[in-house]
Amino acid sequence: GATSLPGLAAARLAPGLDARLAANLRGAALVTGTNGKTSTAKMLATIVSYVSGIPGGIFAPSLAIGAGFGSNLAAVFADAPAGALATLGMVAYFSGVVQAPITAFVIVMEMTDNHNMTIPLMATSVIAYAVSRIVCPTPLYKTMAASFLARANSSGETSGQAGSSLKNEV
Repeated sequence: GATSLPGLAAARLAPGLDARLAANLRGAALVTGTNGKTSTAKMLATIVSYVSGIPGGIFAPSLAIGAGFGSNLAAVFADAPAGALATLGMVAYFSGVVQAPITAFVIVMEMTDNHNMTIPLMATSVIAYAVSRIVCPTPLYKTMAASFLARANSSGETSGQAGSSLKNEV
């Protein structure tokens, strides 16, 4: 596959970054490739958010990247409305990243205030979720929670019963 500058930079800056982050960085580069400053800023923000271990910085970049992919598809599907494709791209990418299709479709539907797109948003979100589960069977937030609990347990910050009940839920 093609290698992007943000992907190479991420590999050099933090060799332990996982494949999902690298894919997000490549996606950001493809979507915002026309403006190198925007691409670099988004890449750095994604790296800082990821390295911090706090589950932030996922929502807005996922929506922006998805909208960019949808907008790029407008060139391929010239007869389709560009706004609709951008909206479908948003819900597809976000649903695939967080693996929460209902949440993704409701957020995008409410954000765009376009209730005429309810069925296409639902269908796109469920399809993206199914494809994402094939590629990565463990949801992002579950993986992040397990990692956080493992770090907390190894540092002795979690106390007895509270920690064990959290482990059982993850």
